[in-house]
Amino acid sequence: MITACSGGSSDGQSGTDSSAGNGENVQLNGSGASFPFPIYSKWFKDFSRKESGIRVDYQAKGSGAGIQDFVNGVVDFAASDAAMKEEEIAKVQKGVILLPMTAGEVVMAYNLEGVTELKLPRDVYPEIFLGKIDRWNDPKIAAANPGVELPDTKITVVTRSDSSGTSYVFTGHLSAVNADFKSAVGQAKAPNWPNSANFVKAPKNDGIAAQIKQTPGAIGYVEYGFAKLTGLPVAQLENKSGAFVSPGPEAGIAALASAKFPEGNLPGTEIPNLIVWVTDPEGANAYPIASFTWLLVYADQDDQKAAAMQKLVEYMLSDEAQDQADSLGYIPLPQNVRAKVREAAQHIQ
Repeated sequence: MITACSGGSSDGQSGTDSSAGNGENVQLNGSGASFPFPIYSKWFKDFSRKESGIRVDYQAKGSGAGIQDFVNGVVDFAASDAAMKEEEIAKVQKGVILLPMTAGEVVMAYNLEGVTELKLPRDVYPEIFLGKIDRWNDPKIAAANPGVELPDTKITVVTRSDSSGTSYVFTGHLSAVNADFKSAVGQAKAPNWPNSANFVKAPKNDGIAAQIKQTPGAIGYVEYGFAKLTGLPVAQLENKSGAFVSPGPEAGIAALASAKFPEGNLPGTEIPNLIVWVTDPEGANAYPIASFTWLLVYADQDDQKAAAMQKLVEYMLSDEAQDQADSLGYIPLPQNVRAKVREAAQHIQ
């Protein structure tokens, strides 16, 4: 588990305390996705420095564990790359607000000595994660990479061991582009990966990145920011238009440009539905695997915590916060999306 503890005026205690400043200290505890952990931990620390009297703590457990904590009411907020299903939303008596706060790309990082550039066609990378292509010098990989010396070695495929929103986004894309993958594995936070000797598991984004780094011949999927932080090379993926695209801010923005939010509200509420997916984006410059990631907030909660949460959301949407996204490996939210999030955040009471 990765934990971010904000700075500011904390005394290290949990819950809502009294004293100091405007008369109240408030602590917000959250858990969930590891995908946005690097940017959330930076934002929460900066926010607590600006807002004396509010402390934000976040534990990166994975999206599945975060949703469970949120449903069980043991946190003040959660984070998930898989949003929430209708049946999960129905279990939350205090009401649910789902707020996209940043976006990112899921990349395929690899460990091949001497190979600094690798292209993977869209009829190849699903088969690697099905275990059907299991050697680096496979003719299909070689054909896409003329002049690259690919080793005659087994591919070690690294997947997540925990319930993960990153897995949900990744398998959603693979299911969209490959019918065999959809029927054999499908989209899930905890997929049933092939029971093959060349598949290994690791927890959370940082665990996968570490496993790839220490395993020659490995390939795995992580959020772009983790690949940047660890210096791992990432493959260029063939997109729907047939172009090989590297991940990055421009390619991520191009991918999200085709996202269209639903018109209606979350089931049985007046809260706008801000759940949208781009499983196989259009556009010649679009990176194929990109997604928003959501903050899960209770609609009805303690007045002090509601006020603190609204301040936190407003900070996360600010230019000061969103302008940090690129350098940390994320995609800043467009202004029109920020406006939708502000509208939904008005329902925090």
